[in-house]
Amino acid sequence: MPADGLWLYGVTRAANRLETPGVAGETPRTVTAAGLTATVGDVPLDLFGADALQRDLEDLDWLAAVARAHDAVIVALAEQGPVAPVRLATVYRDDESVRSAVEARSGQFSRTLDRVSGRTEWGVKAFLTAAPDPPAPAASSGVAYLTRRRNALAARETRHQQASDEVRRLHLALCELSAESRTHAPQSRALTADDRPMVLNAAYLVDNRESARFADTVAQWRSQALAVQLTGPWPPYSFSALDEQ
Repeated sequence: MPADGLWLYGVTRAANRLETPGVAGETPRTVTAAGLTATVGDVPLDLFGADALQRDLEDLDWLAAVARAHDAVIVALAEQGPVAPVRLATVYRDDESVRSAVEARSGQFSRTLDRVSGRTEWGVKAFLTAAPDPPAPAASSGVAYLTRRRNALAARETRHQQASDEVRRLHLALCELSAESRTHAPQSRALTADDRPMVLNAAYLVDNRESARFADTVAQWRSQALAVQLTGPWPPYSFSALDEQ
């Protein structure tokens, strides 16, 4: 019979009971340490051990299914109170190794739980919109071509500067409505399924009482240079203790 390891989902203060199935279809359970509660799942190491994960993380369909199951458990925990989510594919040998990990970082987990209490994460992405082509000159001489080329380059430069200024103003406006923010690297077009260049990929930790105002600010943002997208609310993945190396 294959040996089991423990997949760690997140850390809370309360010992929550969950019926949401985990990444292996298991029922999550808890391990307590240092006044905190780790929610874990018993998973077979032949499927979720280090060697298997190194192989299977290249399988995007498998990864997407596991990520959805992991997120479902985190969401269920977040519905019951503050949670410090743990990044995908964090696997330990046994209960004692989980206890040791939680005890070693109990201060970080406690500070994170204090920080995210009553707050959720929102994501904001901004894309550079396409600039209209300048009108073509009547003449088709070499001088006309160079003029058209120069005008197109100048218009593109102006567009990029306008977008940069808009991103700065948008980010500052959203930071005023947030407890904290994180900026991430722009995602590739393959991930976004959007041909427009991404110029902002940020996460904001927002008090629940400010959520409606935050969402309205994004929805009402008007810009000729940017297309802005809001996602969330999410559990506070971007503000998790284990991501603060």
